Amino acid sequence: MTSITQSTAPCHVAADAEDILLGVDTHKDVHAAAVITVLGAALDGRSFPATADGYRQLLDWARSFGALRRAGVECTGSYGAALTRHLRAEGIVVTEVNQPDKAARRRHGKTDAIDAEAAARAVLTGRATAAAKTGDGPVEMLRLFKLAKGSAIKSRTQAINQLKSVLVSADAALRESLAGLSNPHLFKQCADLDPQHARGPAGAARHTLRLLARRIRHLTEEIDDLNTRIAEAVEVSTPGLLEVRGVGPDSAAALLISAGDNPERLVSEASFAALCGTSPVEASSGKTQRRRLNRGGDRQANAALYRLVLSRLRWDGRTRDYLQRRLTEGKTRREIIRCLKRYVAREIYRLLVPANTPADQTGPASVAA
Repeated sequence: MTSITQSTAPCHVAADAEDILLGVDTHKDVHAAAVITVLGAALDGRSFPATADGYRQLLDWARSFGALRRAGVECTGSYGAALTRHLRAEGIVVTEVNQPDKAARRRHGKTDAIDAEAAARAVLTGRATAAAKTGDGPVEMLRLFKLAKGSAIKSRTQAINQLKSVLVSADAALRESLAGLSNPHLFKQCADLDPQHARGPAGAARHTLRLLARRIRHLTEEIDDLNTRIAEAVEVSTPGLLEVRGVGPDSAAALLISAGDNPERLVSEASFAALCGTSPVEASSGKTQRRRLNRGGDRQANAALYRLVLSRLRWDGRTRDYLQRRLTEGKTRREIIRCLKRYVAREIYRLLVPANTPADQTGPASVAA
């Protein structure tokens, strides 16, 4: 545990009963922490190792200044994830501090100590209100499975492209023996090739084709296994979500990951829509009253809603009727799809957060982007 320089001079230690706020600038190996009073006075700042023992030291140190109930933590989904879980387990409200105040950074510069204090002040002033995701349930499992599946799909696509590239320059006899085969049959034939039947470049081509085909087969098995695990985790997290028209395991996983393991932190369906980037943004000035497209939010969740809407436009009669009605009103197909994404976001939210679910008491009822 080492001391770090503060942007303002520390004042006297707060009384035991006085509320204080904690701010943490998280990094891979060391977390910088700062404590301020509810009146905004800086108390102290120190750095702690990013270990289980370091988390305990940080919390004991912060509580020595007063009653700690709220904390602002940067990067709660990455470097600060373990610390966030530790603080929440101790009953502390953890708020995600997404980005620094750029104006303040221009005035005061940038150090870990300054960033830690700024995180605490962001909570104090209300600039940061988003409750951190818990990351301790089936949705976190989904995130990890999706991560592994994404890399497996990317690697398989690369291997398929490489295999076909090798075939283009392979000897004519081998190329002709494999011509016209579907991908599954092509990969099977390549996996069974015997490189001993040829030497030189021809033998190397056979050996490479066999390695790539077997790699493709292995990656396909990985992807199939992950698909099963993703579907099971979705059913555990939100039973009935896969029964919604147009919702498949991948789309459901993307929407659940966006909401997190504690979707009750979302104050309303409008919060979820904003989180998914489907809520229009006000862009009015003077006599001009208009809204513009929301290009923010979770783009993976936004893409999932888009796929869901396209599926319904093809297979759902009500959605097709809505499309025709809005077309006659002068709306473009693109504008109608945006409206439909907003409606679907509302429908999904009601499944994620049933009406009788109490609000999240461990953090502000706001959405963490």
